[in-house]
Amino acid sequence: MDFRIIARDASCHARRGRLKTAHGAFDTPVFMPVGTQASVKSLSPDELEDLGAHIILGNTYHLLLRPGAERVARLGGLHRFMHWNRSILTDSGGFQVFSLARINRIEEDGVVFQSHIDGSRHAITPETSMECQMQLGSDIAMCFDECTAYPVTYEYARDSMLRTVRWAARSKAAHALPEQSLFGIVQGGVFCDLRRDCLERLVETGFDGYALGSLSVGESKEEMLSVLEAVAPELPAASPRYVMGVGTPEDLVEGVRCGVDMFDCVMPTRNARNGMLFTVRGGIQIKNSRYADDERPIEEGCSCYTCRRFSRAYLRHLFLARELLAYRLNTLHNLHYYFGLMAAMREAIAANAFDQWRRSFYRDRENEVPMQA
Repeated sequence: MDFRIIARDASCHARRGRLKTAHGAFDTPVFMPVGTQASVKSLSPDELEDLGAHIILGNTYHLLLRPGAERVARLGGLHRFMHWNRSILTDSGGFQVFSLARINRIEEDGVVFQSHIDGSRHAITPETSMECQMQLGSDIAMCFDECTAYPVTYEYARDSMLRTVRWAARSKAAHALPEQSLFGIVQGGVFCDLRRDCLERLVETGFDGYALGSLSVGESKEEMLSVLEAVAPELPAASPRYVMGVGTPEDLVEGVRCGVDMFDCVMPTRNARNGMLFTVRGGIQIKNSRYADDERPIEEGCSCYTCRRFSRAYLRHLFLARELLAYRLNTLHNLHYYFGLMAAMREAIAANAFDQWRRSFYRDRENEVPMQA
């Protein structure tokens, strides 16, 4: 992996970079669609490329359970398995273990849990997480970590953070795929001193990139922003900075302001399947009766496939009829919006005009419909 900063904005910590992996180069800040089970729901890899996606996220937990990392490896690795020739980042499996599975116990060695699919028992450790991600063959792997819950006491957050640090060291020791980069994950809940302590310890171990984990897990927007503002600018400047599982358009804008380079979230694809569509001026809930005879596209001037061909009235009909085409068309639009948002921020940074662009972004959204994940 090669990462270089090519522009900085003088008004804040926003920066534009260029990240190169074995499967291509792309500019940052970047948004990564979530391909939970070797698929970004409802879209083909060719459609993702046409939209402008250069890197997607694969979920280690889901692929470990089904179809199995060993099977993916036998079939040529995740890129070949899903016919995706651009970059892939795989998460550690930690978030899904703590959010989806029935946890039997957390031990120093790792986590014993029951599958959310069939109740079968499994164990995942830093070593098995690394083995799985190496078998998948992603370009970027994440250290196995404990996703800190919210709310949580300071004492437990500290114990959890220290366990994550120990697991990170074991993850690095077990990692043996030279062409695959390895990122450490900064934990510590909403306690910024714990986050800084975790970061210092991870830097001592040394990783190719650094991520903030366990954000947008129930804390308030104010709490999340306080962590971003305090910790994101302190992540090593020469390495990619990644905030995991975040978020809304506003979250992305504030993350970029704080110096974040990489984001992922299910919001654009999940909201598409729930009929919530993104526009410059806020959200549209397409099932609302006000759109029954609306011949306009989702957003005037939008160049996505959906807006160039279909009306709000038609999209509402598809959604209410539960036609599968509704999910595809809605997803095409939402990801087009997200990629356009990231491109606009990259251009603003290159022009040293991010603060001006940010003020315009919020002016356009004064009448925004609140978005829900």
